[in-house]
Amino acid sequence: MIDRPLLIVAGPTAAGKTWLGVQLAVRYHGEVISADAFAVYRGMDIGTAKPDPELRKVVPHHLVDVASPADRYSAGQFVREADGVIAEIVARGRQPVVVGGTLFYVRALLYGLFPEPPKDLTLRARLEAAWEQDPEPLRQELAKRDPELFAKLSPNDRQRILRALEVSIVAGRPMSELWAQSPPRGPRYRFCLLALCPPRQALHARIAARVGTMFARGLVDETRGLLESGVAPTAHALKAIGYREAVKVVYGQWSQTEAREATVAATRQLAKRQLTWLRGEAGVQWLLGFGEEVLERASALWEACRGE
Repeated sequence: MIDRPLLIVAGPTAAGKTWLGVQLAVRYHGEVISADAFAVYRGMDIGTAKPDPELRKVVPHHLVDVASPADRYSAGQFVREADGVIAEIVARGRQPVVVGGTLFYVRALLYGLFPEPPKDLTLRARLEAAWEQDPEPLRQELAKRDPELFAKLSPNDRQRILRALEVSIVAGRPMSELWAQSPPRGPRYRFCLLALCPPRQALHARIAARVGTMFARGLVDETRGLLESGVAPTAHALKAIGYREAVKVVYGQWSQTEAREATVAATRQLAKRQLTWLRGEAGVQWLLGFGEEVLERASALWEACRGE
């Protein structure tokens, strides 16, 4: 375990995590580690709202642009690479600041990956074939078998829905129950977990504005470029909100207006799931507002956490 706690900034999308993380990193001589499952992919800049080049000049950012969108980046890779980056940051005498909305990554970093039952390749092949035919019955099956976990997952998260179904069938019990009843494991790091919780209506307005800006900046063209470079439309990277809608525009299935409206709706649902997840996490310290509104409160909580 390192000799200082991790400072973690979490919360729903569009709440100002990136801004707050940078400000805290500047104030406390830190470097940012991105915990975002899609910011890892090169060439996916507009739709992932990556920190812009100016912010990256102010504070070093790690685990951004580290993977090809043609490949699948996993939580296991994230934990291994984040562990290495954290050790390097601490060796430089600086503060690791973990920022991101992929809360499964944050949990895996703090507590390690859940020891799941072994994979059943025959069952998995059957589930994958069924998903290709019609994913809705599988979503409903998981909602019945594991409503707690289903509430936290995107309805388009094929990988996690299928794995959760596979585990529940093989183990005969919901994955959420297995998590809850697995032997308690202490955190791998000491940490201070700050979570933004802005007013819902104001957050929805910011989400709509952000999505509008993404499409205006050329999200569809960025997606077209990824497809033309050889990234398959079924690639995990293109399941990200915004990109999966833009793929339909590229293939003439939707208009930009339809894609933009669907992206706003999906992003609102994501924000709701992120807050639901955080409410079930231990040790969360809430920041009731947006990033720029709660800097001083966040600083006070961090200083209390590290004993200043």
